[in-house]
Amino acid sequence: MNILGKLIIIGGAVDKGSFTETDIDKNATSNLNFFETGILKRILNESKHKENSRIEVITTASIIPREIGPEYVKAFEYLNAKNVDVLTIERREQAADEEVLARLKAADIVMFTGGDQLRLTSILGGTKFHDILLDKYHNEEFIYAGTSAGAAAASNNMIYQGSSSEALLKGEVKISSGLGLIDGVIIDTHFVQRGRIGRLFQAVVGNPRVLGIGLGEDTGLLITNNMQMEAIGSGLVILVDGREIKDTNLTKVELGQPISISHLVTHVMSKFDTYNLETHKMHIQSSHYV
Repeated sequence: MNILGKLIIIGGAVDKGSFTETDIDKNATSNLNFFETGILKRILNESKHKENSRIEVITTASIIPREIGPEYVKAFEYLNAKNVDVLTIERREQAADEEVLARLKAADIVMFTGGDQLRLTSILGGTKFHDILLDKYHNEEFIYAGTSAGAAAASNNMIYQGSSSEALLKGEVKISSGLGLIDGVIIDTHFVQRGRIGRLFQAVVGNPRVLGIGLGEDTGLLITNNMQMEAIGSGLVILVDGREIKDTNLTKVELGQPISISHLVTHVMSKFDTYNLETHKMHIQSSHYV
């Protein structure tokens, strides 16, 4: 199935610049490199209408939506985006509101902010808003961008809880259903900074068909046609491939006991590297061997 939309998932802490100060221009110089080459600029460049795109910032996952939403609006506007607003959905009934649905239908880009991914899916899952979101992603030149919780919720399977330090103890990683834009992957965020690799190991060993994706902060993936992935941003993307696992004690140990895994394959991607979800081949842009 040919998917017309693009998925941009970000590991969190997007360096969008902080415009809480009164003098925006004073701080612009230090952030200029980010604005020209960073993730938010890439989101605009990938959109059909570029700076004229209709952008809706969706803060549903956050417990401080009225603080976080305007920050993204200011950052996009500084990049010359001309049509940006915050779409407030804090209760399930709002996800059926005709005005909210009309705004989603008109959007070229939706930007899901960070927060709690379980809050995001429990409010939006199964609503008319969710149906329209999936339809637009499959059938229109549309961008779903999500950072932190907004990224974790994009796949069918979603990690929503699990201690980093105890992640390789059986049962410590909690998985639920996400928004279902992409299948065959499971996404974790704030990956390097919070030491979450064990969470992905446990998620993948439970179903080795699923590719684990660990996104570092201010790092993301651009996914086209739910198949071709390109690393964007300043940090690292870790991929965990369980298809070649040779052995594990997962089904033999009790809850709370350590999990053993033999022959788990990992890849590390940095900016401009690509990975094909169909062929499972990675291409390093600046390869030592080219």
